[in-house]
Amino acid sequence: MALPFLESMAPSILSSAVAGETAATGITASGAPLRSAFIFVPNGVNQAHWVPKDVGPAFALPNILEPLANVQDDLLVLSGLANARARHNSDGGGGHARGTTTFLTGVQCVKTYGKDIRAGISVDQLMAASQTGQETRLDSLVLTCESGSDAGNCDTGYSCAYNSNVSWRTPTTPAGKELDPRRVFDRLFAGHDPAERAESRALRLRRKKSVLDFVLDDSLRLRRSVAENDRRKIDEYFNNVRDIERRLERSARHPAQSVAEPAGLPAREGEDLDWEDRLRLMLDLLVLAFQTDSTRVASLMLAPAASERIYHRIGMKDGHHWLSHHQHTAHKLELYRQINRYHVSLIARFLERLKSTPEGDGTLLDNCMILYGCGIGDGNGHTHFDLPVLLAGRGGGTIDSGRHVRFARESSLCNLFVSMLNRMGVSADRFGDSTGAMSELTL
Repeated sequence: MALPFLESMAPSILSSAVAGETAATGITASGAPLRSAFIFVPNGVNQAHWVPKDVGPAFALPNILEPLANVQDDLLVLSGLANARARHNSDGGGGHARGTTTFLTGVQCVKTYGKDIRAGISVDQLMAASQTGQETRLDSLVLTCESGSDAGNCDTGYSCAYNSNVSWRTPTTPAGKELDPRRVFDRLFAGHDPAERAESRALRLRRKKSVLDFVLDDSLRLRRSVAENDRRKIDEYFNNVRDIERRLERSARHPAQSVAEPAGLPAREGEDLDWEDRLRLMLDLLVLAFQTDSTRVASLMLAPAASERIYHRIGMKDGHHWLSHHQHTAHKLELYRQINRYHVSLIARFLERLKSTPEGDGTLLDNCMILYGCGIGDGNGHTHFDLPVLLAGRGGGTIDSGRHVRFARESSLCNLFVSMLNRMGVSADRFGDSTGAMSELTL
């Protein structure tokens, strides 16, 4: 079972770094590893309530971003960024498919709904394929909270694979996504081999045991050999693992309905309850994955492009995609805003968990770069400029957070990816349609 980063580990990690054994792998000055996560939300945002009015550190959070108040000092709001390869560029309609596929690749996808799909390698998978990905048990986690088809025509001649994937291992192969939190838990805590994981899960269920029961003796010996701060960290970590186990056990007793790609509005009322539970579990598992250094790279789709999920929990009666085509009507704009704020509130909880997890001289969030955003700016016009983009975390002390940074319109989103790649130890001068690294991340 993997352990969180402990203070007692730092000397050995740092000595290896000095010896050059961990050069260019994203190890911070404190000896902790640097992590990156990319969180995708579909259908754009209500721009009037997303973009802060003030630039710099003294900015007020607009309505949609208010749930992030507890992590505002750890946040960069990046406005003005664009993804030019998501525009039609003579390919006609399909803004959702292009905006989703190009979000992390910066490469215009080939318009097809046959087998000859082609996009580009996404930034998360470039990190995963680098030495960064080889330093951990899992090169990356690719997660989703709503299923989507990879076959067929989903957006005016574009393959459904484009709507359903932001993470691409090769230009022709999307990275396999995980929808079931139980399988993610097993990958983290039940061994390397799929058969071994299945056997471990069956044994735990048969004996009604926690994964922690199998490492109890080792954990007691470990606690006796580390300092008080590390003992507290181990206890908190084990409590978090057990909490997730209990929630997974409840979900196994009351399994969620599978969510098919809807032709119109979702047919089953109450689906969103399962969706929110799944998202909370996925984000909590991601905290554990980063805390244990099981992986340093992850992507998470809240839903596929053009998702028509109805968020009953916040009183919605209409689908998300339909409301995003607000036609500038006040009623639809208001409901659109409420959905945007709801999503941000769930991400805020995740960032607060990272911030409350001690690591080295700071927190787990200090050693992360968490990108949250969409490949569409305004859902009504399928625009691919003024993208909603947040970057949370201090990048191991290399990012001056707590600011709203406004870029010149049409500045490439891919410049941000070059900067993130370099911080993760991946040497890159260009990515997608970038023009170079982004100097604005530091003052």
